[in-house]
Amino acid sequence: MWTSISIISLLILFVLWNVTLIGYKDRDLTPLKQDEASVFTAKAKSILLTQDAPKAILLIHGFPSTPAFYSYSAQRFHDAGWDVHAPLIPTFGSDPKEFEKTNFSQWFAYICRYYEKMRDTYKTVHVLGTSMGGLMTLKLGETYCSSSKAPDKLVTVAAPVVYNSIRDGIITDARSCMMRSVALFKPSIGVRTVDGNPNSDDGNEQWVGYGGLFVRAGLSLVHNMKEVRKNLGRITCPLFSIHDVNDGTVPFGNLKIIQQENGSKNFRSLETHMREFKHNRHSLLSYRSIREELTDTIIEFLDAKEMTNG
Repeated sequence: MWTSISIISLLILFVLWNVTLIGYKDRDLTPLKQDEASVFTAKAKSILLTQDAPKAILLIHGFPSTPAFYSYSAQRFHDAGWDVHAPLIPTFGSDPKEFEKTNFSQWFAYICRYYEKMRDTYKTVHVLGTSMGGLMTLKLGETYCSSSKAPDKLVTVAAPVVYNSIRDGIITDARSCMMRSVALFKPSIGVRTVDGNPNSDDGNEQWVGYGGLFVRAGLSLVHNMKEVRKNLGRITCPLFSIHDVNDGTVPFGNLKIIQQENGSKNFRSLETHMREFKHNRHSLLSYRSIREELTDTIIEFLDAKEMTNG
């Protein structure tokens, strides 16, 4: 009997250790430097469109992708009068074996350095992020909204703040109950570069990033969601959060959490209802069927004069 109880207890502890990520932390905090000479395709490179404007927008890409999916909106923002910065986060777009060695803390530290340089250069700076980029946008708000370097406005698209949570009714991937253990032995599984997806449509066939499963890097991303959610109340800058109700990558329930827990007095949200395509209805600004209207809506939000830092 005691043997059975011991086995059950060990199994429970094993699952909790994997699911809660207790004791986990990003250990390598070495600053990353960009080297776009190593990208697997020129399409993955940073997008930089400048015209000596007094205002700028920082576009942060997702995981495990590149700035390529911002190509349409970046040009639209530039045409609307902004300098546009869509940097390729270091090691993204490189050899997958190099990328898998890095973590969220290193990626975010790079974005912070990039953002601070923009904040020191431009009178007005907006930040927009998709997926992991949306998570980073929220974290930037939590970090800077109450400081002299506050962003003027924030926009998130399909931002995750929870991965698996029974309490919130959100299960992104049940396999995560084993991933911490798997990561001890394998940093990635079946990873490869992706330069276009001919089996997709609506613009997603031009997606550039990685395929496969980055176990260690993914754990780092999931672990950092907890702190971002905990600090959502620190976001006092104007915030616009967008999510499709049928997002197949980041569950729609994440938008509900952002709606309820952010601290901005100037908050707006948008629920999109895309019809079915051969994609996950996730990288919304890359889809031909919605990107024009959605970019118009974002520009309207960014241009609204009554919206000021809270």
